[in-house]
Amino acid sequence: MYTTTIDNTIANQAFDGLQIQTLVKNQKYEVLSISLEKNAIFPSHESNEDAHLIVLQGQLVFYIEDHSIHLMQQQEFSFPKHTEHWVEALEDSKFLIIR
Repeated sequence: MYTTTIDNTIANQAFDGLQIQTLVKNQKYEVLSISLEKNAIFPSHESNEDAHLIVLQGQLVFYIEDHSIHLMQQQEFSFPKHTEHWVEALEDSKFLIIR
């Protein structure tokens, strides 16, 4: 018998600065749910894996190398591992990182 568990982590994640929740983590991949309050910054960092960002809500500016990329709800963007990047929220925003 198959059972289903419904999780409301993303819906319940507050807009309070930067909030990060791990939704899934296994040997193959990791999914992070991130919320950023308007004008909040996800500080500069690098990922050890290639990553894919999916905007669920709001508007972001994704800074990578010498580029700034404006991302809105339902847009997505992939970026390579070991590349410094940071994110700024133009409004209350939620996004997923899959790596």
